[in-house]
Amino acid sequence: MESRVPFVLSCLSLMLLLLLRLSSSQMPGFVSLDCGGKENFTDEIGLRWTPDDKLTYGEISTISVVNETRKQYMTLRHFPADSRKYCYTFDVVSRTRYLLRATFLYGNFDRNNVYPKFDISVGATHWSTIVISDANTIEVRELIFLASSPTVSVCLSNATTGQPFISTLELRQFNGSVYYTAYEEHFYLRVSARINFGAESDAPIRYPDDPFDRIWESDSVKKANYLVDVAVGTEKISTKVPIEVNKDEMPPMKVLQTAVVGTNGSLTYRLNLEGFPGIGWAVTYFAEIEDLAPDETRKFRLILPGQPDMSKAVVNIEENALGKYRLYEPGYTNLSLPFVLSFRFGKTSDSSRGPLLNAMEINKYLEKNDGSPDGEAIFSVLSHYSASDWAQEGGDPCLPVPWSWVRCSSDIQPRIVSIVLSGKNLTGNIPLDITKLTGLVELWLDGNKLTGPIPDFTGCMDLRIIHLENNQLTGALPTSLRNLPNLRELYVQNNMLSGTVPSDLLIKGLVLNYSGNFNLHKGIRKKSHMYVIIGSAVGAAVLLLATVISCFFMHTGKRKYYEQGSLVSLPSQNLDSSKRDGPAEAAHCFSFSEIENSTNNFEKKIGSGGFGVVYYGKLKDGKEIAVKVLTSNSYQGKREFSNEVTLLSRIHHRNLVQLLGYCREEGNSMLIYEFMHNGTLKEHLYGPLTHGRSINWIKRLEIAEDAAKVIHRDLKSSNILLDKDMRAKVSDFGLSKLAIDGVSHVSSIVRGTVGYLDPEYYISQQLTDKSDIYSFGVILLELISGQEAISNDSFGANCRNIVQWAKLHIESGDIQGIIDPALRKNYDLQSMWKIAEKALMCVQPHGHMRPSISEVLKEIQDALAIEREAEGNLDEMPINSVHSFMTTGLGATDSYLSIDESIGQPAAR
Repeated sequence: MESRVPFVLSCLSLMLLLLLRLSSSQMPGFVSLDCGGKENFTDEIGLRWTPDDKLTYGEISTISVVNETRKQYMTLRHFPADSRKYCYTFDVVSRTRYLLRATFLYGNFDRNNVYPKFDISVGATHWSTIVISDANTIEVRELIFLASSPTVSVCLSNATTGQPFISTLELRQFNGSVYYTAYEEHFYLRVSARINFGAESDAPIRYPDDPFDRIWESDSVKKANYLVDVAVGTEKISTKVPIEVNKDEMPPMKVLQTAVVGTNGSLTYRLNLEGFPGIGWAVTYFAEIEDLAPDETRKFRLILPGQPDMSKAVVNIEENALGKYRLYEPGYTNLSLPFVLSFRFGKTSDSSRGPLLNAMEINKYLEKNDGSPDGEAIFSVLSHYSASDWAQEGGDPCLPVPWSWVRCSSDIQPRIVSIVLSGKNLTGNIPLDITKLTGLVELWLDGNKLTGPIPDFTGCMDLRIIHLENNQLTGALPTSLRNLPNLRELYVQNNMLSGTVPSDLLIKGLVLNYSGNFNLHKGIRKKSHMYVIIGSAVGAAVLLLATVISCFFMHTGKRKYYEQGSLVSLPSQNLDSSKRDGPAEAAHCFSFSEIENSTNNFEKKIGSGGFGVVYYGKLKDGKEIAVKVLTSNSYQGKREFSNEVTLLSRIHHRNLVQLLGYCREEGNSMLIYEFMHNGTLKEHLYGPLTHGRSINWIKRLEIAEDAAKVIHRDLKSSNILLDKDMRAKVSDFGLSKLAIDGVSHVSSIVRGTVGYLDPEYYISQQLTDKSDIYSFGVILLELISGQEAISNDSFGANCRNIVQWAKLHIESGDIQGIIDPALRKNYDLQSMWKIAEKALMCVQPHGHMRPSISEVLKEIQDALAIEREAEGNLDEMPINSVHSFMTTGLGATDSYLSIDESIGQPAAR
């Protein structure tokens, strides 16, 4: 019995320690907002959550997502998709570092299944574009920053699809010099990867194991291309021995107690880095957790492709950390990192053990935007009205979008040019800080309860319009107003002003209204056709009428149409001609004899497809045309055919082959298009035009960019035509007659091309916008591989489909196995991976898993930027230096890793 006492005491001690740990309060400086929540609560890991019910904007929605039981993810707050920004503001301790985390779980809260896309910013700095691609997946964004003021604002704005929304917002305060960088005054750190190697489960490690509540992702979770190319012989190890971690970034002990080792002498990984390419901050965390024999050693090098200099330094964990079970944290604080980072740790020839890795953290430098130089002055104005709703919008007055009551210039550091606070129940004197807004052009403070004198506005030399009418202002009309050279309107009627109107205001070219100020009198009136003086009730009425008419024409000018996004669709057939701005555009009706002559009796056939045969022609004026003789018998009469063509003729887009006219005679239905000199994309990739003139990768990306701007029901490489400059235009738009059926989908008979046809559409016969995304994904795979969509010979004995073939290679990390040999390795592997991975997302089996076309277009443009940057760096690829980093910013990155020579060796920090 006595022998069990130590065991019982040990168990009691362990239970007491556990209870103390669970009951202990969280770190100071923690804020956890449950957006849309209604009450305070403590979650299962001991974090205290508070609702965001003090926010006066937005609406609350409750959602339910399979396998998500955490209370903070059962609600969210969403905002209108308008031109405003919606901000949360936190109190912080100046000169202190924080981790800021925002999460987004869509959950189809709006019941529209329209995946939102919007921006999130910190103050005036754009933080990230949130692109939702799965209703049930949480999007996470993290930022590390040094607080430079007593508050920090997080704002949502610029929705391009759906509505901006947010699920949680968290603030975590760091201690001491954790995450100190020499550049923190001018740059934030945007978290890209934080990985716990050798993790014992899929669960991330965070609070309370990490006292700062960083989230360390498990390397057991195989996200799409998150951790691939893992070397053979990689094994997990762990220990229960305590580890000394109280230095540098102070990673949690539990993270250092696991690791991976390369038993075959090598650790190889490839990561996709969120937000890169760019300049980054990267560290690795090492602790020797194996008991090596006295004659055993563990020494290894970091090996990066194309960077032999970085492979010189030898890592000996036990030696660098001054013992086992101690943290060694080598890192680089000024790295040029690609989007796809491949790295390897290889043991040295004199080492008996393979390399070991416990954890890794990579962040991207995000340049701070200092915002409007008028910030200090306008915040002083707000201090007089801090309880008013209009004064609580938060963030920078101008960026990323201006407050609802100001307008700003378009400068890099924008100035406030207009303030509109009419009828806001303002009291007291006009705030003198308004006179410090040196770029101010318009000031509207009418209809309030302002008292006191009119201040001196000579600090605002650009002022053109001042509206101070219908207040309770007293004193004289300042003579300083005559010093404003651009003043054109001055409205001060219905106040309590007194004295004489300065004579200089009577000869200056402005509209002046001072009626209703019974103690304010006009001086000597000098004749001038350049001014209007209104000092009577009749005059005020005339001016009011003129103002109303002017405002009407200002705000109801001729309607204009803009391209909003990239999807072009057919106009409704129920067009009300009485609502058009001008006469309808009619397609030109060609006679059969004109077409016969222009094509030399249909001599030259240049193409054929499901809709008909295409012939080359030239009009009398020399314009080259393509004549498509339609085989479809769906048009029952000439009138129906001409009506359809008239609709098509109204669609204009720079990436759409232009329809010039039509012909319906002799039993034929023909469409006449502009001639595209360089044929189809199909012909260039694997047709007759490939011999000796294969298009390069950057040109293929430009073609993809052009084609992404016009997607339609039968998109394929033979419908993408190339003009004289090899720019892409899409043909056959509108030839599939669609019938609108309800609001959630477009239905028709299943129609399309084998190899490009959405399998979900084929089964359900329900056509959606995501059906076109599938077709576009196939085209992206064709651009990468130079292979056709369906082939009996190209993809092996058991595979005829490009999607199945490419997926096997890409998901195994073997992108080289699908790249077109004709490209001759003249491409940047980062951009190739970007497109390959996005193509796989496009061809997901279910439509809801596919991205929007705007998301795909952004990825193509990012890949183009990588290629163009690499193209510009071919002749000169300098190593980054701290000096150039601080003076030129983060604009240029090399194709490979490069670092400041002064920190070119791994070192404990």
